Amino acid sequence: MTSPRLARRLPLLPAVVVVGLAVFGACADDSSDAGGDPAAAPPPAGGDLSPEAAAGLQLAKDSGCAGCHGADFSGSIGPSWIGLAGSTVTLEGGQTAVADDAYLTRAIDEPAAEFVAGFAVAMPENDLTPEQVAQIVAYIRELGP
Repeated sequence: MTSPRLARRLPLLPAVVVVGLAVFGACADDSSDAGGDPAAAPPPAGGDLSPEAAAGLQLAKDSGCAGCHGADFSGSIGPSWIGLAGSTVTLEGGQTAVADDAYLTRAIDEPAAEFVAGFAVAMPENDLTPEQVAQIVAYIRELGP
């Protein structure tokens, strides 16, 4: 049986996929913007990335995360990753959660478990391994406040 929350969002799935692909394509192929390729520049918080976080950055770009979280992960359709780690996130319904490693891992592993307030597009399911999720979480953590 489909939950009422999921049933409300299912009709949006085709639109989410189309918008996500269109945005990702624009972000991934547009080298004319002022920011250029985010892999060529230091992370928005500056400094060097650990090997795990560098792998997370590459994986996030290759997996399409930039399509919704922005080419520089400053947010566009989905929440910004910059300053996310350790911050308090307001969820749909008004509850809050601290975006610690456990929250970030769950948000990536189970994108339909909780929804961030103000973002109407649900994050799609993914095929990431636990190691890959940990790499992306490391990158988000190193983006800092």
